[in-house]
Amino acid sequence: MFKLVGLIASRRGQQLVRYEAVRCASSQSFMMNLFSGQLQTTQLFPYPDVLSEDQREYLQAFIDPVNRFFTDVNDSKRNDEASHVDERTMDAMWELGVMGYGTPVEYGGLGLTNVQAARLNDITGGFDLALSIHAGAHQSIGTKGIILYGSVQQKEKYLPQLATGKVFGAFALTEPSVGSDAASVKSRAVLSPCGKYYILNGTKIWCSGGGIADIFTTFAQTEVVDPETGEKRDKMTAFIVERGFGGVSSGTPESKMGLKCSVTTDVYFDDVKVPVENVLGEVGNGFKVAVNILNSGRFGLAAMLSGTMRACIQKAAEHVTTRVQFKRKLKDFENVQEKLARMAMHHYVAQTLTFMVSGNMDKGSTEYHLEAAITKVFGTEAGWYVCDEAIQLLGGNGYMKATGLEQFMRDMRVFRIFEGANDVLRLFIALTGIQFAGQQLKGLQKALKSPFMNMGIILQEGSKRISRSIGSGGTNLEQFVADPLKDSAKLCSQVSNHHRFC
Repeated sequence: MFKLVGLIASRRGQQLVRYEAVRCASSQSFMMNLFSGQLQTTQLFPYPDVLSEDQREYLQAFIDPVNRFFTDVNDSKRNDEASHVDERTMDAMWELGVMGYGTPVEYGGLGLTNVQAARLNDITGGFDLALSIHAGAHQSIGTKGIILYGSVQQKEKYLPQLATGKVFGAFALTEPSVGSDAASVKSRAVLSPCGKYYILNGTKIWCSGGGIADIFTTFAQTEVVDPETGEKRDKMTAFIVERGFGGVSSGTPESKMGLKCSVTTDVYFDDVKVPVENVLGEVGNGFKVAVNILNSGRFGLAAMLSGTMRACIQKAAEHVTTRVQFKRKLKDFENVQEKLARMAMHHYVAQTLTFMVSGNMDKGSTEYHLEAAITKVFGTEAGWYVCDEAIQLLGGNGYMKATGLEQFMRDMRVFRIFEGANDVLRLFIALTGIQFAGQQLKGLQKALKSPFMNMGIILQEGSKRISRSIGSGGTNLEQFVADPLKDSAKLCSQVSNHHRFC
């Protein structure tokens, strides 16, 4: 986006001062632009419709068997009580292709787009959150690093096994003293004197699938030499580690509040010899690998909880339409209607965010990390709100195990903690947006130090502020909405333009 060119003549000894075009950098991200006062609507309007007819048919052909699997084969309560998924259930999941839904077709997976994957997670989350995480941890983070950063050789070696070979993958990042501060991992990998392998030592905790995985994406500090200064320093590097390398062991499965059938253990790396060809990405680039793996999968958590919210709303609706108190059905009480309306609103927004982010990812957007974080925070908190309100509407029945709501609540509690704690993501959202906005204001700040030489920039900024104060200029949302919504769009545009500061 380019601001206008100002051309102002000043007679100071016949000198002509030309004010050149000033570029106001914009981002692909809707939220990044919003922080800098630029309302870019290309990611929002029209609402992403990224599935072709063939993609819809392919997805539907896959969804029907998945629905039958959850109704005819899987038993969520049994999984929860046993803290285990039986062999028959897992075999059925492998046969369906659920364990390789995001792996490209050429490597044996289903090759689902992000939108298709979101739809799949939406369905599975309505039946069994724990089993969804069991599969999701394998595919969304356990395998994702190889899909995103793996070399051709790494993909050819590992992805077919992970998609169809009944080999589990796991993501091992968190350590006893390192949680949200991922860059500070203490695990260490030292290059051998022969230069053919790294010696890896370290402990990882709370590793989903850690007790059954044979292939790990893990992270450790490595010594890196700055090519310019020659200075040596530690930087995090990502590795693909096979249990068969030796020196890899797992702890006792954790006893958890929820997600009980998803095996969570510590993983220990003791003098593990990792071939140099198993470095994932570049040496010293591990933090970027870890962050992008997590960013790319965050919408999946909101998608799962979209399905859970739908199930909670269904149970609540069935109850209030049949339960009679004070000679009236609960559905006829205004406060009950308000609860259901707010539950539906939360679900609608969370689902919309999920498909917007996944749709933009499929369209090739690379700047979606802010939207993904917002979707994760809102989706996980909306899920908790909806489940809690459903339990409240069912009263004592909601507190009983028979309804399944208490299991939903136990299972979803950790969603606000893992794959980026919501408290930390809130800071990330605010600080990232403010940092981007600050970069936009540097040009104006510099111009004010030499006002005469930068009169074009200053006059333009003044013109924009005057336009906003009288309600003209800026973004017009009326063109994107149906006639009944034009008044609301006009008001929204006025408020948005009034608060723009760049």
